[in-house]
Amino acid sequence: MDFRITPHSGSAAPDDAIDLLWLQLEARRGRVRFARRGTEIRAMLRDDTPVSMESDEREEIGRRVVLDIVREICDAAPQLNLDWFAVSAQR
Repeated sequence: MDFRITPHSGSAAPDDAIDLLWLQLEARRGRVRFARRGTEIRAMLRDDTPVSMESDEREEIGRRVVLDIVREICDAAPQLNLDWFAVSAQR
């Protein structure tokens, strides 16, 4: 399952918000692998949720996993603000 991290349109994120987040991210965190693509960061999640779950439910669980990683990074880096970022499924 793939997700993208982008600047949140409803925030006053600085122009370099994605750059600042990328500097703090590790290429791999647990079951999530990250890659930089222009103005966004891609998060590739190894999907091990039960197949019996609805796809939108699996997607929300995956989005939460990625969002929690971004939250951890923002909490540890005073130059970052979680409100600057949006996590959505890559379609």
